[in-house]
Amino acid sequence: MAKIARARGWFMIVLTRLNGQNFVVNAEKIRLVESTPDTVVCCETGERLMVKETLEEVVRRAIEYGRLLRRPVTE
Repeated sequence: MAKIARARGWFMIVLTRLNGQNFVVNAEKIRLVESTPDTVVCCETGERLMVKETLEEVVRRAIEYGRLLRRPVTE
């Protein structure tokens, strides 16, 4: 299961800064992810965030986030 957090009613993915500090990001605001060789998450705002997770892991969490949002509502 991907690291997904719920903050103020919104689901977000949990990532880790290079110093080990966790933070959350709205996966819908991610514009692209680079591996240069560090993983850099580029947001719509132009902000660039270096994270410990691999490019593949960030993508996996973003996909899981999308699935969570689009899952069927059961009664």
